[in-house]
Amino acid sequence: MTVAPDELSKALADLGTAENLSEVVVLSTCNRIEVYALAERFHGGYHDVREFLCRHAGLAPEDVADHLYALHDIEAVRHLFSVVSGLDSAVVGEHEILGQVRTAWDTARSEGTLGSTLEPLFRHAVECGKRVRTETAIGRGIASVSQAAVALAQDRLDGLTDRSVLVLGAGDMAEGTVKTLAAAGAQQIFIANRTWERAERLAGVCGGQAVALDDLTETLASVDVLVTTTGATELILERAAVADLLSSREGRELLIVDVAVPRDVDPAATELRGVTLLDMEAIGEFIEVQMEGRTAVVVDVEHIVNSEVDRFHAINSAREVAPLIGQLRGQADTIVDGELERFAAKLADLEPTERVAVEALARGVVNKLLHEPTVRLKDAAGKARGDRLAESLRDLFDL
Repeated sequence: MTVAPDELSKALADLGTAENLSEVVVLSTCNRIEVYALAERFHGGYHDVREFLCRHAGLAPEDVADHLYALHDIEAVRHLFSVVSGLDSAVVGEHEILGQVRTAWDTARSEGTLGSTLEPLFRHAVECGKRVRTETAIGRGIASVSQAAVALAQDRLDGLTDRSVLVLGAGDMAEGTVKTLAAAGAQQIFIANRTWERAERLAGVCGGQAVALDDLTETLASVDVLVTTTGATELILERAAVADLLSSREGRELLIVDVAVPRDVDPAATELRGVTLLDMEAIGEFIEVQMEGRTAVVVDVEHIVNSEVDRFHAINSAREVAPLIGQLRGQADTIVDGELERFAAKLADLEPTERVAVEALARGVVNKLLHEPTVRLKDAAGKARGDRLAESLRDLFDL
C-alpha cells in the first residue's frame, strides 16, 4: 500500500477528485500509510479512501478491510499529534517522522489539496512535534529505525568494530544506517544500489565502498551483516538465492537486518542454517525492551500532546464560532430589513427623524436579544459546552 515519493502527486490528484473529499494529505512512511481528509460525509469519505488504497495496491476491499483503521474529528487530530511526536512509530521518539509529516503537508499544499481545515491542522501538528522534542527527552538514545537496526545488529554480534557490513539501497533510510554504522565503528561498509552515482555518494558519506549490483553475490559472500533498505515492491533475495549464497561462505554465519517495507528478503530465509534474519517486527520488540524505564518520558509527551490537542480545538472552535455569529447577526439584519420594508407604507407619513428612530428601535431590540447568546457562545468556544451551544444555535435558527 506504500505510496512512493514519485507517486505522491498522482495519489493526491486521485483523492482530490473523490466525490466526498475536499481536502487531502497523504502520509506514507516506512511503517505507515495514512490519508488525512476533510470528508463531506464520514461513510462516503471512508469509502473513497478505501477504494483509492485498493486501486493503488491492486487488492480487493475484503483483503484490505481488516487492516484499516479510521478516526474522525478530535480523535483524528489526537492521532496526528501523536504521530508527529513519535509516539506511534516503530521506534518511539524517532526524529524522522517530524520531517516526513512536514513533507506530506508541503506536498499537499503544492498539489492544491489543502484548504482552511487541514492547513492549520498540520501547521499546529508540526508545532506540537517541535515542542515535544524541545521540552522532553523522547528523542534521546535510539531515535530512528536506522539507529535501531544498527543497535540490534550490535546486540546480536556483541559489537561491530571488527565487522563488515553491506547496505543495500541508497535512500534516506540507507543514509541514516551508514552514518550510524560508521559511528558504531564498523570495520568496513559496502553500499550497493541500482543507481551507481547514489551508491558512490553514500559511500563518501561514511568512508565506505560502493559495490555494483553485479558484484552483489561476491560481496555477500564475505560480509558479516547485510542491511536491506530498498523501496522495491518485490523481494530482492529469495530463499533459494540466500541458500546458494551460504555455500560460498564456508560455514560463516550471516546476519540480515531487513528494514525495508515491503520486505526485501524472503522470510523463509530464516529457516536456513547459518542465517539470522531480523525484520521490522524484531526491531519493534528490541525497541520495546530499550524503552523500559522510559515511561515517565512518554507520559510527559502524552501530556504535551493532550494540551496541544485541547489548544487546537479551542482555536478551531473559536474560528468556527465567528462565522456562525456572523450568520446569526446577518439573518437578524435581513429580518429587520424585511419587516421595515413590509411596514413601509404605514411608516410613510413619519418624519425622517421618526423613521430613523423606529429603525433604530427595531435594530436595538434585536441586538440586545442577541448580545447575551453571542457573548456566552464566544466565552464557551473550544469547550464541550461551546460545541453544544453552537449546535443548538444552528438547529434553532437553521444556520
